[in-house]
Amino acid sequence: MIGFCTVQSNVFAQYAMDTLKNYSLVEFVVTGTRTERSVSSLPSPVQVITAESIQKSGVSRLNEIIQEQTGLITVPFFNGGEGVQLQGLDAAYVMILIDGQPLVGRNAGTIDLSRITVNNIERIEIIKGASSSLYGSEALAGVVNIITKKLATDGDWKLNFNYRLATFNTNDANASVRYGKNKVAFELFGNYFSSQGYDLGGNSIFQTVEPFYNYTLQPKLKVQLSEQTDLVANSRYYFQNQENRTIINSIGYEGESIIEEWNNSIFINQKINDQFKIVYDLYATNYKTDEYLNDASENLFEENFYNQWFFRPEIRAHWRKGLNVLTTGIGMNYETMERTYFTERARLNSEYVFAQYEWFLQEKWNVLAGFRYDNHHQYQSQFSPKLGLNYKYSSNLSIKASVGYGYKAPDLRQLYFDFTNSTFGYSVAGYNVAQNRLAILESQGQILFSNNLDFSTPLKPESSINTNLGAFYQKNKWSADINFFYNRISNLIDTRAIAQRTNGQSVFSYFNLDQIFTYGAELNATYRINKDLSLSGGYQYLIAKDETTIEQIEKGELFARNLSTLASFRLVPNDYFGLFNRSKHITNLKINYNLTKYNTNINARLFYRSKYGVFDTNSNNILDDYDLFVKGYFLLNLSATKEFKHGFALQLGALNLLNHKDIDNIPNLPGRQLFGRVQYNF
Repeated sequence: MIGFCTVQSNVFAQYAMDTLKNYSLVEFVVTGTRTERSVSSLPSPVQVITAESIQKSGVSRLNEIIQEQTGLITVPFFNGGEGVQLQGLDAAYVMILIDGQPLVGRNAGTIDLSRITVNNIERIEIIKGASSSLYGSEALAGVVNIITKKLATDGDWKLNFNYRLATFNTNDANASVRYGKNKVAFELFGNYFSSQGYDLGGNSIFQTVEPFYNYTLQPKLKVQLSEQTDLVANSRYYFQNQENRTIINSIGYEGESIIEEWNNSIFINQKINDQFKIVYDLYATNYKTDEYLNDASENLFEENFYNQWFFRPEIRAHWRKGLNVLTTGIGMNYETMERTYFTERARLNSEYVFAQYEWFLQEKWNVLAGFRYDNHHQYQSQFSPKLGLNYKYSSNLSIKASVGYGYKAPDLRQLYFDFTNSTFGYSVAGYNVAQNRLAILESQGQILFSNNLDFSTPLKPESSINTNLGAFYQKNKWSADINFFYNRISNLIDTRAIAQRTNGQSVFSYFNLDQIFTYGAELNATYRINKDLSLSGGYQYLIAKDETTIEQIEKGELFARNLSTLASFRLVPNDYFGLFNRSKHITNLKINYNLTKYNTNINARLFYRSKYGVFDTNSNNILDDYDLFVKGYFLLNLSATKEFKHGFALQLGALNLLNHKDIDNIPNLPGRQLFGRVQYNF
């Protein structure tokens, strides 16, 4: 999240081996198909972030490395956390996995990436485009899968320690121990992270990000039960404590905000024969928060809690004949949530089945076809198909295309939230409890009139059709990929007034309303000048708009206000900029230089993001060219890594070296952050 002191010792272990013949090394991913596939053969757009690139960058949290990738934008929310926007779609539509298992605990629909350390990551696989055919809800925009380091199997103890010190008194300490031999392998990884936070506004009561500390423990165990069967058990525990301060009606309040998270999984891999394998997968996770505010006399002013459980047993079967693979699976999801403003514990239950076939035809054509059916109990069930094609035009060039259906189920907040603001008098009721809440308010004489909206049919999940068309090229020193994408989301869930109270305030609930679409193009390219120097760059062009807004403008129903004269005028289609927090242009340039003689690496990354809007400043509820925008800006990150003898390494660098700040609009950009890290492997 915040950055000053970094070093990884195995960064340079491969440098002496680098030659031109190594440039064609193949990257493999598993997230896109649940089977191991090379990047060039996948029909869907995919991006891989390696452990080596993470180490060279000097970052410490997942949000920091994600925001350095083409087409990925991190979006901040109020407590300093950040989600990821993908192909112009909101962070609520991106599924986040650790070793293939989903994380829960979304804040206003967003998984906070800053709660994940990068120091135990083998690679990060990013699948762009609808992936509900394999992963179900929340994979509407794509999937980010964090794959942790493999267990040791060579019979030697492997110990690692590194410590990073950064601006804002940020401390990041990591340690791991690994051992594996014969039929047993295990690892224990631990991370401690703390920061004094930072303040962009100069407020005497609270900071932009308050001081906090967190720690992560990740044990992993693998046992070979027989020649055909092995068991893998993973666990992750995360705890964070952050100071909680705010001002209400000119009065200051203080307290704490606590997060606690468990992720536990057990895999049993059974090899029936050379062609057939079965995986038994049991996963359970719990995410809970507890926060409070006290007044100056230490009396409790406000308390909030959140407690979410998610259980998922799943059985997968993989049948392989030659290069062709059939993957099938069946499972169930059981989710419960208790939180402030829920009248009772909410539950979501569903069963699902999926199948996917990867078919290689005459060595040039690869067809991937799959589907998933989710039988939901609390809202509409979903059928999610996907079709992808990859054509190997030559040994250097492949052309790929895919079309898929994605969906995001209504979350428990949208279904069961039941809240009345005692200060302003408005109410918010989830779709499944709204009718009952209205009846209670009417019996109490608190309803002036009702809009008589129908709650008899289940709230529909948000759904999308995603299309991608691209190409991958690799020859000698060059590699490049380009992808054109189009997303159309229907049944967007939004708030709508369902009644007016006698106090003049409204009662709100959630309904399927608008449709939005995004389209654009992404380009990534790398040129390896020689074995020590390489250049890479990326660019995304994006258009993201609301179809209902376009229709209103074409009908002459939307106006804007001149901020100088306060005069109103009718908008024309070219005045509409698009969705909030989307930039039309994002680009990056990266330079990696190895000073092999001195066992040193220099890594520089320059990023540009064009203008975007975060507020409607002329009061028409859309983003038009007459609103105020966040101006386009550059960011420069730099790191230098030096490896010494006996497993010792040192790294120095800076994030946001140009010290760009925007106090009013970019709370997750605190200015220049210097860092240094030491690491020792033994």
